[in-house]
Amino acid sequence: MRLKNKVALITGGSGGIGRETALLFAREGAQIVVSDVNQEMGQQTADMIVEQGGEAYFIYSDVSKDADCKAMVAFTEEKFGKLNILFNNAGIMHSDDDNAMTTEESVWDLTMNINAKGVFLGCKYGIPALQRAGGGSVINTASFVAILGAATPQIAYTASKGAVLALTRELAVIHARENIRVNALCPGPLRTELLMKFLNTEEKKQRRLVHVPMGRFGEAKEMASAVLFLASDESTYVTGTDFLVDGGITAAYVTPL
Repeated sequence: MRLKNKVALITGGSGGIGRETALLFAREGAQIVVSDVNQEMGQQTADMIVEQGGEAYFIYSDVSKDADCKAMVAFTEEKFGKLNILFNNAGIMHSDDDNAMTTEESVWDLTMNINAKGVFLGCKYGIPALQRAGGGSVINTASFVAILGAATPQIAYTASKGAVLALTRELAVIHARENIRVNALCPGPLRTELLMKFLNTEEKKQRRLVHVPMGRFGEAKEMASAVLFLASDESTYVTGTDFLVDGGITAAYVTPL
């Protein structure tokens, strides 16, 4: 088991990448705390792990709130005695997120508060817990659009994920000699509820897919496998990376300097 005796806290664990990662981590021996604002679905993820013979708890957390992030880390240490893996995965893609001229300030603020501030607050309280445990791994969910830009306008989402990349790099440098690794998962377009709600017409879907060399959307399970690598001891010399799992889209469109 690749995560035996490890404790993982996963935000946004009610579905998509978060749920698939929680289930995979548990199969690999980790004890899991699932965090989300969706209490019913988050608890369902924890229950699924327990039904499969694993150990898991759910805690309600709004990652845009300082007190909730502090509480979820304290809850993890209370239940399992330590924290080894922090997966800051919670995020939104607002249906009214568009270009700079039409996107409302409220949509911008909400997106930045959850997607960027939520990662900051997770690290604010999670990294001290990793220090207490003697080190560990932080994985922050960013996106290929932070590197490439999106064909379908989503200015707040793209900017928030760019912030996650910058934050990840700086934290990786700061904590590199503390046995703490910090990496950003950068998924390509995925067949998840989050993206499918945003790409709500066939035209929008095809506009995104035409750029993907593999010609298909990625799956949440494929992202979970990448997160497992970053969380495990197989990646002990990997930190500060933009870990692209994108079906080749950035290889096709990003020109090297």
